[in-house]
Amino acid sequence: MSYRERSYYKSKYNQIPTKGINISDYSVEELKTLWHKTIQDGFHGICFSMYKDGQSPGDDISMEQVEQRVEILKPYVEAIRSFSCIEGNEFVPIAAKKHGLKTLVGAWLSDDKEDNEREIEGLINLAKNGYVDVAAVGNEVLYRNDLTLDELVGYINRVKEALAELDIPVGYVDAYYEFSRHPILVESTDVVLANLYPYWEGCPIEYALGHMQAMFGSVVDAAQGKPIIITETGWPSEGGGLDGAVASDVSAMKYFIDTVRWTKENEIPLFYFSSFDESWKTGDEGDVGAYWGLWNKYENLKF
Repeated sequence: MSYRERSYYKSKYNQIPTKGINISDYSVEELKTLWHKTIQDGFHGICFSMYKDGQSPGDDISMEQVEQRVEILKPYVEAIRSFSCIEGNEFVPIAAKKHGLKTLVGAWLSDDKEDNEREIEGLINLAKNGYVDVAAVGNEVLYRNDLTLDELVGYINRVKEALAELDIPVGYVDAYYEFSRHPILVESTDVVLANLYPYWEGCPIEYALGHMQAMFGSVVDAAQGKPIIITETGWPSEGGGLDGAVASDVSAMKYFIDTVRWTKENEIPLFYFSSFDESWKTGDEGDVGAYWGLWNKYENLKF
């Protein structure tokens, strides 16, 4: 059975109840050992972090840098998710395919219509050249209010039409609740691509796994029987907190262990956020933005 048949086309989800690990049962060293084992055992996929210190979106990134990072991730995952098709981001699926990995390739859409044209054409070209397993037309566009719903659906339909003769599912990535609010997002796509972040809803780590399962359940209800991919979820290792959610090493390790175990048990494709810490990602997210990686900014496993 092929990778996509097993993971991307599952459409019935009967969740196996999964309890997270009890942190009090582990010393910090024991928790680190379990975290390392979880990574070493491998997991479905990871979101690709492009930028080293001093770099940020808008910079052109080389194929050499991209491939170096793909090689680091390759032993642990089956697939890599990219977020854009310009400024060197187009090298991510090319490098991933070169190293035998599957790809979820995103076109980054914003209120810049010129860039949107470059992104859409880039995604279509990558798909037609065999570098795309799943196409994502936009990421959290509605969450940011960058485009109207009609504009977004127009871009989705344009990509679907361009790829109609290829076996490439087309979706749109956004926060889990947007698919309930806007059923046309499900109707217009082949696969539902949902971001689930208990952290950003201020959920304490003790309840985070259960909260994520509830988030996923709402996506299942909205998905009309279509396959679902968790395109982002994660927990920051430092940088503060939000209500009951606190960024810490222990919380980040627990969340990763619990999330990978639950998604494996339920055969839910997951792209964990994120691969490497990125210093540029402060700003709107605050200090925590720089600390979502499993690897630190020096490309070493964090714990």
